Amino acid sequence: MKPLSELTLLDRFLFACAMEDLDTMQLVLQIILGKDITLMDTVQSEKELRTAPWLRSIRLDVITMDEAGVYNTEVQNKNTGNLCRRSRFYQALIDSSLLMPGEKDFNRMPESTLITIAPFDLFGEGKYRYTFRMRCEESEGLWLGDGATRIFLNTRGTNPDEVSGELVELLHYFEKSTAETASQCKSERVRELHMQVSKIKSSEKIGVRYMQEWEERAYWKEEGLEEGLKEGLKEGLKEGLKEGLKEGLKEGLKEGLKAVIETCKELGLSQEETYSKVIEKFTFTEEDVREYLEDYWQDS
Repeated sequence: MKPLSELTLLDRFLFACAMEDLDTMQLVLQIILGKDITLMDTVQSEKELRTAPWLRSIRLDVITMDEAGVYNTEVQNKNTGNLCRRSRFYQALIDSSLLMPGEKDFNRMPESTLITIAPFDLFGEGKYRYTFRMRCEESEGLWLGDGATRIFLNTRGTNPDEVSGELVELLHYFEKSTAETASQCKSERVRELHMQVSKIKSSEKIGVRYMQEWEERAYWKEEGLEEGLKEGLKEGLKEGLKEGLKEGLKEGLKEGLKAVIETCKELGLSQEETYSKVIEKFTFTEEDVREYLEDYWQDS
């Protein structure tokens, strides 16, 4: 278990706690988007979405809105190899909840922005920020204009001249959320973010909440392991019985084959005549029958 004091904003627990504060979420989005926005009085963390009980659900890190649209912000520590398609799925489920039932005018659907912050370069081009919107391949400069945007932020970018210095400082602070990192930042908003993070890390109430969440997840993990072991044992026994039965039948057939060979020999049948009888009575391959016949004919 990582101590609360050592968590960074790339850890979901600390990220969710910090972004639950409306002003903190707002300043982070303003730095990322490079513009002023005014959020409404709702920030939701760990929000679950699904379109039907039997379909795949998602759990959003932090989602919030302003008058123009909705913003879902995710932190991702590991490259799972499926983040691009995962972002598509996330955005689809978010968009499915943006219109009221019966609404006919799709132009009333607000803007939708999905932001993923990670300590790795998903696309390998060294950029701090990758922004994706739908554009026509056949006509340069023709945009679809569907209001959907996906932004992937890389805390280890190498192109500081192409983005704002404040964004670079923010991303570095996300990866190393310490007083030392904050002291090296020129951005007042990043230092303000650090004050909020410091309050969270020193809060006894948050510490208890962190411990409870860790214990709950550890319990789920233990319970899942126990169920996995049960299923594994069940399947193992099942396969073992199958193999045992298979081997038992095989040995039984061999004994039966031996008895037939001995009987044929006692009746004065030749080895070839015995071979023909065995092929009629048993399901062994011709190669196996030849092999068994050679062995048992000599022994009997």
